[in-house]
Amino acid sequence: KRILVTGGTGLVGRAIEKVVADGEGRPDEEWIFVSSRDADLTSSSETKALFERHKPTHVIHLAAMVGGLFKNLRSNLDFWRTNIHINDNVLHSAHESGVQKVVSCLSTCIFPDKTTYPIDETMIHNGPPHSSNFGYSYAKRMIDVQNRGYSEQHGRRFTAVIPTNVFGPHDNFNIEDGHVLPGLIHKVYLAKQSGSALTVWGTGKPRRQFIYSLDLARLFLWVLREYDEVEPIILSVGEEDEVSIREAAEAIAEAMEFGGELVFDTTKSDGQFKKTASNAKLRRYLPEFQFTPFRKAVKETCAWFNANYANARK
Repeated sequence: KRILVTGGTGLVGRAIEKVVADGEGRPDEEWIFVSSRDADLTSSSETKALFERHKPTHVIHLAAMVGGLFKNLRSNLDFWRTNIHINDNVLHSAHESGVQKVVSCLSTCIFPDKTTYPIDETMIHNGPPHSSNFGYSYAKRMIDVQNRGYSEQHGRRFTAVIPTNVFGPHDNFNIEDGHVLPGLIHKVYLAKQSGSALTVWGTGKPRRQFIYSLDLARLFLWVLREYDEVEPIILSVGEEDEVSIREAAEAIAEAMEFGGELVFDTTKSDGQFKKTASNAKLRRYLPEFQFTPFRKAVKETCAWFNANYANARK
C-alpha cells in the first residue's frame, strides 16, 4: 500500500504520522504526507501531477480550508469555493489514477442546524446547516454525495469519517481564526504572562464532544484498513463525554496552572449551542476502543503548546 495523506502537516495529519511512527504502521504500508507546499489542490493540474508523482494505492484526504466560528462568519463563500475545488480535484484524481480506497474527513458542523439529538450518520442531508458556516458545511456534505456517485458509477471504495471537535499538538492556535480549544489554550498562556483575567468569547454554555487527535489518528488507520461502507462513520467520544465551553476553559486553566479570573464576553456569538453526536455505529464495530480522558489529553496538548510556543502561536 502507498498511502497518500493530503493535509499531512495539519493537526490530524501530524497525529497520523506520529501514530504510524510509534508502531501502528505496518510493513506493507508506505506513508506519504503532503501539504500545500507540495501541490495547490485547488488546481486540477497540480493535483493530477501530485497523484502521478506518488502513485498512491490509498488516500487519506484531510486537506481543507478550515477555521473557527469567526473566520467562517466572515468568509462563507471562500470556504465553499476553496473546499469544493479541493475535494473534486482529489477525488477525481484518485478515481482517474485507480486509487483503491479514499477516506475523506468531514465534520459534525455539517449536520442540520434544526435537528433531534443525538445526530447520527443518516441525518447529514436532512436540512440546512447552521448559517454561521454554511459554505464549509455544504462543501463537506458534497464529499458524501461524490463518494456515493463514484461507488455507484465506478465501483470505487470512497468513504468519509465525521470526527467531532478535534484538538491536540500541531493545532491552529491562532486566537482569531482557530477553533475554540486551541484558541483558549493560547489565551490562557497570554493571560498568565500578563497577569490578567481570561476572557472567553460567548456565554461558555455551548456543549461539545472533543476528540484527541491521537485517538482520531488510530481510528483513521482502522477505517482505512477495515471499514468497507460508503456511508460515513462518526468518530467521537460518547454523548456522556460532552463538555461545556466553560468546563473546557476550566480544564485548560488547570492544566496551565492559571489562577486568574474567567470572564465571559457575552457580546460574542456562541455559534451552535450543541451538536451531540452518537458514536453507536463506531461502538458496534469497536466496542473496546479506549479514548484518552479529556483532561489528560488537554494536559498533553497544553504541554506541547508550552514547549513549542514560538512556532505554535503562528
